[in-house]
Amino acid sequence: MYRFFADRSQISDGLVHITGEDVNHIRNVLRMRPGETVLISCGDEWEYTCEVDALSEEEVTLRIVDAQRPGKELPSRIFLFQCLPKGDKMETVVQKAVELGAYSVIPVSSRRCIMKLDAKRAAQKTARWNKIAESAAKQSKRLIIPKVRDIMTFGEALEFAGNLDVRLMPYEMEGGMERTRSVLSDIQPGQSVGILIGPEGGFDEQEVEDAKKSGFTTITLGKRILRTETAGMTMLSILMYLLERD
Repeated sequence: MYRFFADRSQISDGLVHITGEDVNHIRNVLRMRPGETVLISCGDEWEYTCEVDALSEEEVTLRIVDAQRPGKELPSRIFLFQCLPKGDKMETVVQKAVELGAYSVIPVSSRRCIMKLDAKRAAQKTARWNKIAESAAKQSKRLIIPKVRDIMTFGEALEFAGNLDVRLMPYEMEGGMERTRSVLSDIQPGQSVGILIGPEGGFDEQEVEDAKKSGFTTITLGKRILRTETAGMTMLSILMYLLERD
């Protein structure tokens, strides 16, 4: 069953009024007809089963036939701070992070990042990443569309993470898998979690020290060196396993 997202303001009197790009997708790509069923999410814990009621060039009207709380979101908000990888790897990172339950993805420009973007290119990339996040949210039947935020400097990322309950920094120079197990197993449902992943060249030593001073705990992900696009997915998979309920 196809999923779409709507704002609460688009729902009234048992009807959902779909506008914008989704109208073309429903009418001309999926070629849906009155009576067909879709799922609607509004960015909270509720999910609505709807039937197509009417279609026009500007709007698709859906009639709500059922409402449920499926509990598909993780009980903790996980923020993935991903230092910019080269090429198009960030697109894969965003897609897989959304599938694995991340609440938000924050691109970070650190000292050893190969990719450097001016303001115009950064805005274009961010818009593209958010489109990918929306598509991945629909595919994986998320109840929210995780937001990809504007690119932050390393210092801005540390400041942004300051209010999170748990801050983790996988670091190739860290050792002791038993300690990592202990740190991760102590995370409780409901706690907000930040994961800071370095670029291809790794973190600068000063960045590691600054992160520790800001409350980040360095951990190891094993004896093998993971690619930057793999490390975040590994962390999200572990946390999904630990935090998922029912």
